[in-house]
Amino acid sequence: MNHDPNDTAAGRQARDNPARPVVRVTRRLPAPVEAELSRRYDVTLNFSDMPFDRASLERAMVEADALVPTITDRIDAALLTMPGRRVRILANYGAGVDHIDLAAARAAGVVVTNTPGALTEATAELTILLILATSRRAVEGDRDLRAGAWPGWHPTHSIGQGLSGRTLGLIGFGRIAQETARLARAFGMRIAYYGRSPAAPELEAALEAVRMSSIMALAEAADVVSVHVPGGSETYRMIDASVFAAMRPGAIFVNTARGSVVDEAALAQALDTGKLLAAGLDVYENEPAVHPALLTHPRTVLLPHLGSATIEARTAMGMQAIANLDAFFSGREVPDRVA
Repeated sequence: MNHDPNDTAAGRQARDNPARPVVRVTRRLPAPVEAELSRRYDVTLNFSDMPFDRASLERAMVEADALVPTITDRIDAALLTMPGRRVRILANYGAGVDHIDLAAARAAGVVVTNTPGALTEATAELTILLILATSRRAVEGDRDLRAGAWPGWHPTHSIGQGLSGRTLGLIGFGRIAQETARLARAFGMRIAYYGRSPAAPELEAALEAVRMSSIMALAEAADVVSVHVPGGSETYRMIDASVFAAMRPGAIFVNTARGSVVDEAALAQALDTGKLLAAGLDVYENEPAVHPALLTHPRTVLLPHLGSATIEARTAMGMQAIANLDAFFSGREVPDRVA
């Protein structure tokens, strides 16, 4: 029998009380967010924190006015068009929405919102963490020390590379990439970027950022390449073997965006051949599974999707989702609408 996290006392109470909109939340959220949701709405919280299975999502779609999903929930056309659907808004907890069929939502008249901006600083900080960890071989050193394999200090042991004077190439130049560039400037890095359209001249001037003509041109120019584009069909495996082949020998690759953007087998091969010095990853195509060749490679730094994992960012994300719900149910323009 499938576990149904909707079938709780709180959920039954919410269904029996039509005075306020009924909201379903698919995962545990920070305590202040859950408290605020409970104050404003008839909310069903998922105290078990078990991911919703298909039956749970279907039940939520017909019993709630609003759903607060996360990246682990696949909201497809079948859910959005199912008979008796009651949900009118998906207040997504997170910036990325590639797990939601936006075209189907628009066709069904279901509003979709996200939480842009709330996780900008946290994700940019994590990007810098991965750049530092890979360039200075920090995880390798930690591993050797714990294993008793450190022979003691000597001049040629675990030599990495500094950041000052090196070029950080950013693929995508939205909020997170811009904040990453600002932080990287403090380390003396030069900034290059590729985006579909040029950034404002004053932003380029402030960051001393140079726009490259293509991803390939950026790959050829950068010492560190960091990905900052959304997931989805348009960006699926856009970083492939040809991009890695174009990168400088000894370059570093970092991804804190979406795992689907990268051909992970091609990345593993680029590491195996020694073309790349290292890779720092926070996201993976088939999360929580990690490509075996990346999982075992000695020159990868792998984190479990921690980009927004600060209490400040995760709380702000929840409050932003609540603001979207408040606007929707009060008949005002929804501030972070994506569909």
